Amino acid sequence: MATPEAQDLRAALAAGTLVLDGGLSHQLERQGCDLADELWTARLLADEPRQLEAAHAAYVRAGARVLITGSYQASFEGFARRGVTRAGAARLFGDSVRLARRAAARAAPGRRVWVAASVGPYGAVLADGGEYRGRYGLSVAELVRFHRPRVEALAAAGPDVLALETVPDVVEAEALLRAAEGCGVPVWLSYTVAGGRTRAGQPLADAFAAAVGNDQVLAVGVNCCDPAEVGPAVELAVATAGKPAVAYPNSGERWDPSAGRWRGRSAFAAEAAVGWRAAGARLIGGCCRVGTGRIAELAAALGADR
Repeated sequence: MATPEAQDLRAALAAGTLVLDGGLSHQLERQGCDLADELWTARLLADEPRQLEAAHAAYVRAGARVLITGSYQASFEGFARRGVTRAGAARLFGDSVRLARRAAARAAPGRRVWVAASVGPYGAVLADGGEYRGRYGLSVAELVRFHRPRVEALAAAGPDVLALETVPDVVEAEALLRAAEGCGVPVWLSYTVAGGRTRAGQPLADAFAAAVGNDQVLAVGVNCCDPAEVGPAVELAVATAGKPAVAYPNSGERWDPSAGRWRGRSAFAAEAAVGWRAAGARLIGGCCRVGTGRIAELAAALGADR
C-alpha cells in the first residue's frame, strides 16, 4: 500500500519541481567514512548508521526535499558474505529507509521530505563497475529473481518511492520494473547514459519506452552521467514516456581507476537545471561528486523553499 506521502509526491510533481539530494558517498567521504568495500555506502547500514543519518541531514539542510537511501549497493548476497543472516539483511534494508526518515524529521521538523529507496543495478552489487557496461549475460527472469527480494525488503519499510537508478540497459530496466510489480510503492526509472545512449549502447528512445503505459512509474530519466547529457535526455524522456522526468547527473569529473582518483573539473552548473525544468524535469538533484554546496545552489536556482 502506497503511503499518503507517496500520493502527495505525485501531486507535488504535478505542481512543480522537487530538489533531490546529491552524492551520498561524497558527503560520507567528507565526514571521514571509508567506503572502500564491496558494499560501498551500504556497509554503513551495519557498521556506522549514524554517519548515514548525518549525511542525509546535511542534504536536507542544503535544500533537498527528496532523500535517496544508502541501499544502492546492498544485496542479500553481499550481506551474507559479511556474516549477516537473511533476516538481519532484511532489517538493514529497512533501516536505510528509517535512517532517511529520521534524518529528515530532525533536520527539517514540520517540513515535507520524501524518501526514495535506492534499488541499484546488478552491476553495482558486483562492485566491478558493471553498472557502466550492462549486458551481464543474464536473462530478464534471472535479474528479476535477483532484484525482487531487495525490492520487497525496501518496500516493507514504507518508502515514498523506489529509485530504480543507474540502470545501464533496457534488459535490466524491464527486469526492475517486473520486480517492482505489486509492491505497492511507485517507482522512478533512471538510466546512466553516455553519448546519448544507454551505457550498453541502446537508443534512449527504446530505453524510455520501457515506462510507457506503466502507471507505477511516476518519472523516468537519467542519473550518474555527464551534466551535458541531461538536457536532451530529459526532452526525449518526456516525449517518449509521457511522464515527468528525473535528472541527477554527476559532477562531470572522471574516475581514474588506475590512479584511484577523480580527474578533471566539475561541470555541474546549478543554472542549467532551470532549462531541465523547462524541458519537463520535476525531480532534479546530483549524483557522484555533487555535494551539499551544489545542492544549495540548485535549490536557489530553482527557487526552492529551504
